[in-house]
Amino acid sequence: MKKKIILIMGLPGSGKTTIAKKIVNILKADWLNADKIRGKYNDWDFSRSGIIRQVKRMKDLAKSSNNKYVVADFVCPMHDQIKIFKPDFIFWMDTIKKSRFKSMNNQFKKPKKFDLRITSQNVELWKYLIIDKIIKYKWNNKSATSQMLGRYQPWHLGHRTLFENIFEKYGQVNIQVKDVNGLGDNPFTFNQIKKKIIKDLKDFKNRIKVTKSPNIVEINYGRTVGYKIKKINLSKKIQSISATKIRNTLRKKIKRLK
Repeated sequence: MKKKIILIMGLPGSGKTTIAKKIVNILKADWLNADKIRGKYNDWDFSRSGIIRQVKRMKDLAKSSNNKYVVADFVCPMHDQIKIFKPDFIFWMDTIKKSRFKSMNNQFKKPKKFDLRITSQNVELWKYLIIDKIIKYKWNNKSATSQMLGRYQPWHLGHRTLFENIFEKYGQVNIQVKDVNGLGDNPFTFNQIKKKIIKDLKDFKNRIKVTKSPNIVEINYGRTVGYKIKKINLSKKIQSISATKIRNTLRKKIKRLK
């Protein structure tokens, strides 16, 4: 059994511990929380030598674990720490620009390499992406799946935001694209739309299916069925995004290039 050591790093207050707890529960992993380790050894020295001593301690504890997975969450402000710790996976919590500790802000260096840059503290969204980096996910038609149905002419930030809200619950989404190219103001083909969606959602690639749908205009059901039709309430700013305006802007750009 090859042990996997997982580092969740970032500034104090970036959400490391919250997301580490979720990942530990999913993987049934051993957990090394930096504050608890410092408390156990009564070592609160945050000088350079103190930080190096702490990372060596964390490394020794990770190596001594008999678990298949070890999750360590600590700031890891210096590149030297990463070299010493030698994790198999690095997840960078890039959710805040500054912490409340000025000295740590000054010491912190962005990691040169990482497996995933996490840009919000939405644990329910990011937990899937973190796990997928560690254990490859395979689409399963029998798993609970959410559905999106639309024209997506073109796919834009509003659709992306809706997707993220939908994705959180089941972690698997079928995006159905209505076959309306050539009808009215629908200039994009299915392949063009699919390519843009897959590019935008590349981090979710194993958890989405983009399929062509007939021009569905109504969904009907009789008695109780095994699915729900649910409206997602998005912010006014997101709801104000207009695909029509985007299409018009694209046309103006094309005209200027001619």
